[in-house]
Amino acid sequence: MCNLSRRNALGLLAGVPALALCLPQATRAEATPVDLPKPGPRDTCPVCGMFVARYPDWIATLVFADGVAFHFDGPKDCFKFLNDAPRYAAGRRRDQITAMGVTDYYGLRPIAAETALYAIGSDVLGPMGHDFVPLASDAEAADFMRDHAGKRLLRFADVPADLPAKLDEGRFE
Repeated sequence: MCNLSRRNALGLLAGVPALALCLPQATRAEATPVDLPKPGPRDTCPVCGMFVARYPDWIATLVFADGVAFHFDGPKDCFKFLNDAPRYAAGRRRDQITAMGVTDYYGLRPIAAETALYAIGSDVLGPMGHDFVPLASDAEAADFMRDHAGKRLLRFADVPADLPAKLDEGRFE
């Protein structure tokens, strides 16, 4: 058991940001940070209807060319939307999207959905059960998979269209 006073612990934590400057580039976040609009308290997920702002650690956002943003309570519903946008938003098509972001699991900041890594089948559940856990770097993904018993790690382009529905059933293949 460690006997650190609160003052000593805070002192140690103060040095953590400086440590990041010393790390090799490969261990730093690889996913691109993005600046996206935040959901308001009444914004609901177009796929499931949940109030998105209640789940800030899981928010995913799509911005269309006309500036309209759709927010999701997790990446799983965002992928469902991407696979069939007209079903969830009449007149909207995937090719009209100008920005896509997901919330990085460790950094809790928006990162580009296309550059994130996604863990599935872990012991970490989203607001609607099994979900894609967005990770910003290969190093974070390796740590996550080890620490949370992840089953698969995928890049954005490698997510099959049927996988979001399979996650609803607890299937990860």
